[in-house]
Amino acid sequence: MALPQDISPLNSEMMDTITSTSQMDWIEYEPGGALKVLWTGAETGRWVCLFKWDKGFVARAHKHLSGAFAFVMKGKLQVRDGVFNEGDFVYEPNGMLHGATTALEDTIYLFLCDGPVLFFDENGFTDYLGWEELERMKEQFEAQKKAAA
Repeated sequence: MALPQDISPLNSEMMDTITSTSQMDWIEYEPGGALKVLWTGAETGRWVCLFKWDKGFVARAHKHLSGAFAFVMKGKLQVRDGVFNEGDFVYEPNGMLHGATTALEDTIYLFLCDGPVLFFDENGFTDYLGWEELERMKEQFEAQKKAAA
C-alpha cells in the first residue's frame, strides 16, 4: 500500500543491531558476577546487559542516575525488602537508591539502563558503571582473549 508521504529513513545505512548472546562469552567483572554487553548507545548513554550472578553474590550499594528496567530470567534477587523471582519485571526510577543486592540463587537477568549507575560505600562514591565503562570492559576482555589465543 502506497502512503501519501515518504517515510523512508533519511540515513540509508541505518540497520538493526542483532546480538547473538549464545555466541558471546561472559565477562567476569567481580568474583561471582559476570555480564554480556548486548548494546550501548553513545548518543543517549543507554545500555543493555545480561547479568549472571552466582548464588550469594552481593552487588555493592548504588544509586541510579537514570531510569532502569530489569527482567529476571532465572533465579532470585533480594532487593531492599523484596525478592524478585524468575519472570519478574521491575522499573527503577532515576534517583533510586539501593543497599546491597543479593543473588539468592544462581541468577540471570536482563538489565536496560538509560544512564550510569553510581556506586558508593561509607566513605563516599567509589565508581560508576555506564556505557563507556562497558565498552572498555568489552575491549579489554577481547584483547585478553586474543592475546591468550
